[in-house]
Amino acid sequence: MKFTVDQIASLLEGEVVGDGSVEISMLAKIENAKEGEISFISNPKYEHFLYSTNASAVILKKGFEPKKEIKSTLILVDDPYSCFTVLLEEYHKFISFQKTGIEQPSFIGENSTVGDDIYRGAFSYIGNNVKIGNNVKIYPNAYLGDNVVIGDNSIINAGAKLYANTQVGSNCVIHSGTVIGSDGFGFAPQKDGTYKTIPQMGNVIIGNNVDIGANTVIDCATFYGDATKIGDGVKLDNLIQIAHNVEIGNNTVIAAQTGVSGSTKLGENCVIAGQVGIAGHITLANKTSIGAQAGLGKNIKEEGAQLMGSPAFNYKDYYKTYAIFKNLPDLNVRLKQLEEKVLNLPTFQEK
Repeated sequence: MKFTVDQIASLLEGEVVGDGSVEISMLAKIENAKEGEISFISNPKYEHFLYSTNASAVILKKGFEPKKEIKSTLILVDDPYSCFTVLLEEYHKFISFQKTGIEQPSFIGENSTVGDDIYRGAFSYIGNNVKIGNNVKIYPNAYLGDNVVIGDNSIINAGAKLYANTQVGSNCVIHSGTVIGSDGFGFAPQKDGTYKTIPQMGNVIIGNNVDIGANTVIDCATFYGDATKIGDGVKLDNLIQIAHNVEIGNNTVIAAQTGVSGSTKLGENCVIAGQVGIAGHITLANKTSIGAQAGLGKNIKEEGAQLMGSPAFNYKDYYKTYAIFKNLPDLNVRLKQLEEKVLNLPTFQEK
């Protein structure tokens, strides 16, 4: 599908410099772009590509003054990076929502309902009493257990597994290999040293506009009527573990290989880097930021706190501490040299 530069500029509220009738069919990096493709520059270090690119159109910041002749049509905007992101989103929607219809074999249980423009891939399984909204795409080998609810315009990618009673909002994307609603890690120690399984009876509730990466696992709540809750706008990377009864506030983002232990509550707009470990039954204030490989075991009450290290503490103090830590080998050598000199002083020799 093709769009003219004028149409794209209208979407981005940009100003066209050059031929607005040029047709665009693809997005690309500035250094690799070809005819019929559009790119952008937001970082000045890539400016030299602007004069050699074969892109038919380039998005640039308003006020840009070229040093050489440019053969591409330009779209001038306030924020090129954000505008290119808008284009990527629109293109992704177009690609993702092309599919419609029902491939065979696939299964749908009793009393389940689906909306308009549905896509059900081959070998997908939909249980009983499931409610699926409009324009939902369920790719091959996906599993939706009984009583699952999926909102409009959501995508369940191939091989994703949604256990019974899971609720997913609108405009969500759940990537391949993700498991939602699996049992929480609940085992009661016995006197003989064994462990007794504690049945997990709750569910998972996911808000709107949530993205969940591949092979991420979100456990259900322990008790019937309780839920593990993922707020609106949350973005979860690949390979994340969210334990039972966790609550994640709106617009919080979490990077890969992070684990959040049971009953912990993360505030809104938090930023959690990769390989972070968060203990159970604690609360993080809104806008908390935690650096990579940190370990957090206590409540964070200060909004906007920035933490690093294991155990995690204020990032400025962490860097000061690290500056000392990395010099410890040298300090140890100097200390031994000083000790030797002190012990060889005349007063010490006489004693």
